[in-house]
Amino acid sequence: LALYFHIGEREEKCIIEDIPSDTLVVGNYKVQRWDIHKHDFLESAPGLGMFVTVTSPSGEVLLSKLYGPQGTFSFTSYLSGEHIICFQSNSTRFAVIAGSKLRIHLDIRVGEHFLDESAIQAKDKVNEVNVRLEHLIEQIHHVTKEQDYEREREEKFRKTSEETNSNILWWAIVQTLILISVGIWQIKSLRDFFISKKLV
Repeated sequence: LALYFHIGEREEKCIIEDIPSDTLVVGNYKVQRWDIHKHDFLESAPGLGMFVTVTSPSGEVLLSKLYGPQGTFSFTSYLSGEHIICFQSNSTRFAVIAGSKLRIHLDIRVGEHFLDESAIQAKDKVNEVNVRLEHLIEQIHHVTKEQDYEREREEKFRKTSEETNSNILWWAIVQTLILISVGIWQIKSLRDFFISKKLV
């Protein structure tokens, strides 16, 4: 996931990532501040830091740390589900002048273990193949976890759909019984009315 978004200097912005359990998540970000004179975002925002907070689906805070104007954060998910990743600047300027716009470039990688190319080059060919093979095995494990998680979600969705269909069926049966009862009551009322008026 690579994106950028705008926030105010004291504003908090959150994104939601659906992550399987036991998965490494690595995020890289860079902050730029709007320059009023140049009418453009500056390449860096010196002295400006970002609070990064990550909350698990159960509400547990997995990460809460202050970083600089650009940085890398990482965490491991313990539960599968929607994790909330929030960003807020550490601006100490007065609220009147703290309305400067910030642009945050964000790149989030889920379940990726990066190869250290320099370490690979320093080793002989057999070790290089071994390291690359281990990396491929890790990637296969990650894909398997992703598939298992998607299977769980599909099963939950199917159960919810079946329960909804069952409820709709019972509601249709109840409606039909009510309509039949009202119809019988109307026929009986009309019959009694005609008898009372001696029309039948």
